[in-house]
Amino acid sequence: MAAILGIDPGYGRCGWAIVNDACSYINCGVIETSPLDDSQRLLQVYCSLKEIINTYHPISCGIEKLFFNKNVKTALSVAQVLGIIKLIMAQHNIPYAEYTPVQVKLSITGYGRASKNQLSTMIQKILKIPSLVIYDDAFDALAIALCHCLASSRYILINSNNQT
Repeated sequence: MAAILGIDPGYGRCGWAIVNDACSYINCGVIETSPLDDSQRLLQVYCSLKEIINTYHPISCGIEKLFFNKNVKTALSVAQVLGIIKLIMAQHNIPYAEYTPVQVKLSITGYGRASKNQLSTMIQKILKIPSLVIYDDAFDALAIALCHCLASSRYILINSNNQT
């Protein structure tokens, strides 16, 4: 089975998750960066993602789309992390798609404004896993990975139906 990577970009804590192309849970976690200077934090994210990629060999990746809120400083820091993520995807020839939180919720629950609890319940049912006690960032990455898996499955199904 092929692995699919989900990433919730973050500066202090970047969530990641791996599901397979049959939408089954494999692993998830967070990349926590030390409160060092910017370049060292970005290097930590880069090296950790490279290790995850070398361990699981994902064939594609779903990334949470940057949401620009009122805090410009935070948005700029997350944008830098997003640049690192896109760089490493390009270096490893891993195609990626970006999803908004509404798209993730809609894909998994059928309702774009679903609560965290509703999302968690559906993820557990779809992935057939017991309750996970994980950082919110890892949970978000898992939701993104599952959304990307479901979107990829629909794309493959639509394309396979159109080839007849």
